[in-house]
Amino acid sequence: MSKPDLLVLWDLGPHALGALEQDFTLHRHFEADDRDAFMADLPGGVRFVATGGGTGCSREIIEALPDLEIISSFGVGYDAVDVTAAREHGVRVTNTPDVLNDCVAQVTMALMLALAHRLPEADRYVREGRWETEGNFPLTDELTGKTVGIIGLGRIGKAIARLAQAFSMRVVYHGRTDQPHEPYVWYDDPKAMARDVDWLVVIAPSTDQTRGIVSKDVLDALGPEGRLVNVARGDLVDEEALIAALSSGGIAGAALDVFAQEPHVPEALRKLDNVVLLPHQGSATVKTRRAMGDLVVRNLRAHLRGDPVLTPVA
Repeated sequence: MSKPDLLVLWDLGPHALGALEQDFTLHRHFEADDRDAFMADLPGGVRFVATGGGTGCSREIIEALPDLEIISSFGVGYDAVDVTAAREHGVRVTNTPDVLNDCVAQVTMALMLALAHRLPEADRYVREGRWETEGNFPLTDELTGKTVGIIGLGRIGKAIARLAQAFSMRVVYHGRTDQPHEPYVWYDDPKAMARDVDWLVVIAPSTDQTRGIVSKDVLDALGPEGRLVNVARGDLVDEEALIAALSSGGIAGAALDVFAQEPHVPEALRKLDNVVLLPHQGSATVKTRRAMGDLVVRNLRAHLRGDPVLTPVA
């Protein structure tokens, strides 16, 4: 019996693709030079799509596949999947939560440590021979005793909060609603929270309500001693306002894993010394990416068997 067809919109990596090939006939959209022609040549009856959180799945693709039943997305964020269109057409959507919580939380703390202790600058200071010629590197800040405000106290936000406490930090948070069973103070206004914290960490999903949540007003409230960390999506932060605040001393610094128009990073950000930059590496370890790929596969196999999917979002 022939294997069912699976449209693959994003390169899931050899481990996940190899596992999927055991049960599906793969159609690798991400490798196509002419993707319109590729879609036109797809066989009829495609019921399965695999994609990545940044690539997603558009309404156009959903409506081009009248037999589509499930979109399995690699990543915790699924804002690039047109969930509204999926619901309209009775298509299930899954993501890969939980398996990347610890990894993203660790990267968040690494960014905070790097920014507080100016580790990239100190590394360059040694490599350039300046320690010998100019003497000791200037004194830096540290995390102990500081207050961190987390925008988005979901699964990853809670993991970040626990690690921050291990560094003797006080934790507060902003989210849509108060979570009374969590041991942290809730703010209903991100501007008010920014005014009261030393660090602002962004780990909320990208939605109509959260895009631009870190506005000029929030950055002004964070102030010249405050620092911003974004490990969520670039569009949650007003990038132009951030560059202006960093350049003028409006805030002390920023550590960024995500940007508004990836992989483009504004030259103005790349030139600043008070910024630590990563190429969207929050979950990019061998262990975590393998676990994410496994969950994509397990969701698709469950649906193929007629079983409930493991991690539905729609």
